[in-house]
Amino acid sequence: MANNQDTPSHNATELAQPMNVGLLGIGTVGGGTYGVLARNAAEITRRAGRPIRITHVADKNIALAQQATHGQVAVTDDAFAVVANPDIDIVVELIGGYGVAKELVMQAIANGKHVVTANKALLAVHGNEIFAAAQAKGVIVAFEAAVAGGIPIVKAVREGLTANRIDWIAGIINGTTNFILSEMRDKGLSFADALQDAKRLGYAEADPTFDVEGVDAAHKITILSALAFGIPMQFDRAHIEGISKLEADDIRYAEQLGYRIKLLGITRRRELNGKAGIELRVHPTLIPAKRLIANVEGVMNAVLVQGDAVGATLYYGRGAGAEPTASAVIADLVDVTRMHTADPEHRVPHLAFQPGAVEDTPVLPLSAIETSYYLRLRVDDKPGVLADITRILADQDISIEAMIQREPGEGESQTDIIILTHMTIEQNIDVAIAKIEALPAVKKPATRLRMEALG
Repeated sequence: MANNQDTPSHNATELAQPMNVGLLGIGTVGGGTYGVLARNAAEITRRAGRPIRITHVADKNIALAQQATHGQVAVTDDAFAVVANPDIDIVVELIGGYGVAKELVMQAIANGKHVVTANKALLAVHGNEIFAAAQAKGVIVAFEAAVAGGIPIVKAVREGLTANRIDWIAGIINGTTNFILSEMRDKGLSFADALQDAKRLGYAEADPTFDVEGVDAAHKITILSALAFGIPMQFDRAHIEGISKLEADDIRYAEQLGYRIKLLGITRRRELNGKAGIELRVHPTLIPAKRLIANVEGVMNAVLVQGDAVGATLYYGRGAGAEPTASAVIADLVDVTRMHTADPEHRVPHLAFQPGAVEDTPVLPLSAIETSYYLRLRVDDKPGVLADITRILADQDISIEAMIQREPGEGESQTDIIILTHMTIEQNIDVAIAKIEALPAVKKPATRLRMEALG
């Protein structure tokens, strides 16, 4: 059979040549990647069609790099030298952050090298620029490890669900916060005490801000939103709330009402005033306890995807750690190796949709999102208070699904009222809360949490 003139031919000798990899950063994930690639070399070669070998490692800690690689590869503290090396086919970026990592990735692309990265922050903020550069140069930027660690969610959304119109994605995509919420529920701990447990066990960083304030999850849901809906990365439009202000009382009340609280990243396609829009948000969320995703505990991750043809699909596994994340990095290395010899125009698009088909569908402001709400109000225990509150809600077309009024303890003059609403627009809740907080009988700012049925 004659070869298509537009398709390059590659002889058996060339295909037998190893793909040479330059590894930037050999910390937890880098060390896991090196170890798994070495341990499973024969199996990976069978799947990739040719050997994949790490030949160069760059790390500021040269002694650590030499120890981790057993002196079997070239080690340097100059990552730019690795990126410039003409013998390197694929650069694996595991440095993290927005700064030097971006310079290295862009330089690798300019040098005609494929890139594999686990850097969700870099892609969420600078992904549009990075993917455009890769497309122009005809190289691949692979990023399975950037979202949910070892769970192959990027490939599932980009390829496995390609026949579907994705309606929404909701995910527990940060293991640190999920562990903290599990501890608060199981042991009745405060946020501060549960965070200390997470630090002691190595599940939380010394500075856990990106995790507990929802930024890490927002990076990941930004990437999933672009994959699901064919829109540019729009991290700056995401609404982000963390769990640091969550109180143990709300965990307990949610449980009494049949719900669990999880930090969710949510993205949803919506029609608003006859125009398409995208919800993009991260916040603590009440989920019915009977849902599978509500029962994901500890440091585990789970992503729920709703497609019009397939319905709901759930992806569960370890979202972090040396070998789970290495699993995703190496899967990308295999994919890049398989696609290396393919015509760039026939490769799987970076963000699922062909570059010319990406749409500028706007991310909706938070005031326009539509969901249900949990409200906790601290009020004087006296007649007429509940009637005033329900009247304000009714005036904003907000109907009540369920309510608890806690009996005050002996000698107490105040009590908690907990209200679950039906679906409404966020701006209606904003107006109602402002009016409720202005009532003389309401003694503290209202606690507001969003709810999702996810079914």
